Amino acid sequence: MGLLDRFRVGRGASRSVARTGASEVSALADWARARRGVEAFIEPRTTVTDVTAVLVASDGEWTRRIVGEKGARRLAGALKIPVYDVNRTGYPQRMRDFDARRRIEARRAREAELGD
Repeated sequence: MGLLDRFRVGRGASRSVARTGASEVSALADWARARRGVEAFIEPRTTVTDVTAVLVASDGEWTRRIVGEKGARRLAGALKIPVYDVNRTGYPQRMRDFDARRRIEARRAREAELGD
């Protein structure tokens, strides 16, 4: 059984749902393998989205995908990374720091364009 086989949607689900779920999980797995110190944070279902998984690398870079709670926990187990409930732990400071650095870099780039 391959790494992503266990995430495939079972009977009764449409093929498009299965493909979407598998592609989301595949994207997260690829992302996690390309970075160091990755942890998973499970976000609760909202009125707009199902349960999502946020993967955060050691430098604070992050990505988010809709995979459902079971899919997120299986992914974390398969990748052997820690998984946390964001309602209990909150988001890591390094994630907020990463976003702040990106905003500063974007502002400086806009200012440099205007200054030329």
